[in-house]
Amino acid sequence: MVPVSSPVLTPPRRVALCVPAVRPRVVEKALAAGADEVVVDLEDAVAVDDKVAARAALGDIDLAGGPAVRIAVRVNGIDTPWFVRDLEAAVALADRCHRTRPGAAPLTVVLPKTESRADLAAVERVLDALEAERGGGAPPLGVQALVETAAGLHRVDEIVADVRRVVAVVIGYADLAGSLGRGEGWSAGGWTVAAERVLWAARAAGLDAVDGPWLSVADDAAFGEAARGAAARGFDAKWVIHPRQVGTARTALAPSAAAVQHARRVLDTLAAAADEGSGAVQLDGRLLDAAMAVDARRVLRRAGEDVR
Repeated sequence: MVPVSSPVLTPPRRVALCVPAVRPRVVEKALAAGADEVVVDLEDAVAVDDKVAARAALGDIDLAGGPAVRIAVRVNGIDTPWFVRDLEAAVALADRCHRTRPGAAPLTVVLPKTESRADLAAVERVLDALEAERGGGAPPLGVQALVETAAGLHRVDEIVADVRRVVAVVIGYADLAGSLGRGEGWSAGGWTVAAERVLWAARAAGLDAVDGPWLSVADDAAFGEAARGAAARGFDAKWVIHPRQVGTARTALAPSAAAVQHARRVLDTLAAAADEGSGAVQLDGRLLDAAMAVDARRVLRRAGEDVR
């Protein structure tokens, strides 16, 4: 099977709003909240007694609005009794999205507590079988690997190796703190090494790197600093857990007008030099190279421009 990709230009993934699946009307409001992606959660945000009802509620979500918004479903882990049925529901939702939201990005599945390549292989096998059985015509589902345990962080390079369906790597701080034995008082600034590990692995594999949520629903100075820190570190997107945080996160993760203009100039200058057969190329007194072209394309993609 070919790697998962979208046949149409879709908005960049910058802000992902997480909402519980058990409340369809809340999901519908989230789709209109201005996020680039809505993560419909069947796992941590749903109590054990509500797991079956939450899964069934996926079929009650009105998908008519906001066709440009990506949809992801966070399923329960592969070691739970809900895993396969969650994937069945995700595939059914993907088929419905394909019929009712033409032009939207393919639906993705978020795998919690991803700890090995074998975990992702298990997801891929189930999705392969379900998609072959349904034959609904929807694009193959992508997978986002949520790294939130010590084992997952240790093996993150292996996790993203030889990817087929994986489109993004997400770091989850809350469960990771528990896995590492860090208490609630641990400073957010202390996650530098963990965040860098996830970012490096994602970049090496050509995947989106997504920063985990700030564990507060407030849109305050601390959250703004965290969002800007994720952008400065190089993350493509950030999870948020309340609609009021969407605007701040979007502003932080979107490149500035000056950065977009500079990126265009870099690519235009390199293209003109290639047409003329020039060797060394300068812009504003600085030599331009292939690495700067890669960065310029990334900036423009984050701005929502179609860059080849």
